Amino acid sequence: MASIPLAETAWLAAAIVGGALITGLLAGLFGIGGGGIIVPVLYEVFRTVGVPEEVLIQLCVGTSIAIIVPTNVRSFLAHRRRGAVLMDIIRAWAIPAVLGVATGSAVAAFAPGAVLRIAFVVIAGVIAAKLLLGRDDLRIADDLPKGAANAMYGYLIGLAASLMGISGGSISNMILTLHGKSIHRSVATSAGLGVPITIAGAIGYMLAGLPKQAMMPAFSIGFVSFVGVVLMAPISSLVAPLGARLAHALPKRSLEIAFAVFLLAVAVRFLVTLVA
Repeated sequence: MASIPLAETAWLAAAIVGGALITGLLAGLFGIGGGGIIVPVLYEVFRTVGVPEEVLIQLCVGTSIAIIVPTNVRSFLAHRRRGAVLMDIIRAWAIPAVLGVATGSAVAAFAPGAVLRIAFVVIAGVIAAKLLLGRDDLRIADDLPKGAANAMYGYLIGLAASLMGISGGSISNMILTLHGKSIHRSVATSAGLGVPITIAGAIGYMLAGLPKQAMMPAFSIGFVSFVGVVLMAPISSLVAPLGARLAHALPKRSLEIAFAVFLLAVAVRFLVTLVA
């Protein structure tokens, strides 16, 4: 796929525009703009235009991470202006998280795509279970552990984020609330941690995919499609308010259940591809 005709590139762009409309609506509806939505949408888009199975999920994950870089930066800056970000936690987790991202990028470079699909199924299942449980008051400790144990949290968040194509916000937010942090500070801190995770992830997936560049669609660098980045990010942002308006008409608990069901449906979809 080193040289793709203009007509095929135009079809790819049209498919991504359609995917962006769906992503924006779901993002606004469920209050999340990460890979939990983007990766499955891109999976269907890139599969439709004939991206080889060997690199399909890697391209989806890498493109998803690149798409959400500007969203995470803007979100972090907004939360920091309000003084809600726990910077000591970001400083403790940032380097381990980037190391986790590097590990995930290496997995993408050398492991079969099935590994990433399995990772998506497992992580999505954990997030869905937390949403279905619907308990914001659960605690496993009053504070985060110290030293290596705390650094391991950062590493695992970065690893999971890079394998699933997300900023890690869903996971870090869950860890922080389970360790006694308020939901508002948890969300703000997760947004801040997402900045180094997504930047490192985008770079890592571009480098990891270079040996398979010939299999990528036009205007891709490694496992990142810039047709996807340029088209999906702004279009989904424009459509998201429509989903947000719909979300305000529905109870919070209904939205949690709906998003959990969505994640479980995607997990089942990926499980089918593993056994088919």
